[in-house]
Amino acid sequence: MYRQHENNSYEEYLAEHIKKGTTTCGLICKDGVVLAADTRASAGFFIADRHVMKIQKVDNHIGMTMAGGVADAQNLVDIMRYNANIYRLTNKEPIRINSAARLCSNVLFNQRYFPYFVQIIIAGVDKTKEEGQIYNIDLFGSITTEKFISTGSGSPVAYGYLETEFKPNLSVNGAYKIAIQAIAAAIKRNSGTGDGINAVIIDKDGYREVSQEMKKTVGTVS
Repeated sequence: MYRQHENNSYEEYLAEHIKKGTTTCGLICKDGVVLAADTRASAGFFIADRHVMKIQKVDNHIGMTMAGGVADAQNLVDIMRYNANIYRLTNKEPIRINSAARLCSNVLFNQRYFPYFVQIIIAGVDKTKEEGQIYNIDLFGSITTEKFISTGSGSPVAYGYLETEFKPNLSVNGAYKIAIQAIAAAIKRNSGTGDGINAVIIDKDGYREVSQEMKKTVGTVS
């Protein structure tokens, strides 16, 4: 149970603890989006699992990354998948990326008094556009969007690499290498990030994971 300290608000406590133990990132490309994350799940200083998939498919055109509590993140993924499927069946078309991000924001905002311990990146490609969209959503439902985003305890390191390497008009075939390198940099400098790296590409052809052979060409993944 959380005990509020004299000089720390509840929000400050959550902001401090939600960052622990992962690194994820996403990049907007001219022809889609790229997401990447490490595979370590930790419980304090204990490594609970070395093979966690922190990037989840919501629909064939939407993916989301998860940082924070595992149970809360998994529940939120289920909520997003359910609503995306209902929208597709009802409207005979896939949900728009900004609508999915707003839905996730509303879920988290409505739970703000008993919050999900998560920080989410939602990204994807609408059928009428080629360029992707990325939204960063915190545990209270606040939404921000940039050309590239990183979350988790290793995000300061990942941002350092992304700031240097990101260029306008990147293609997904170039961006996934930058995303993997950013996570690899965080693994080297952040104790809560580690083990493996997963990456996903979403473009006009849909959602697909970056293969082990493709990751090996980057030179950071065995």
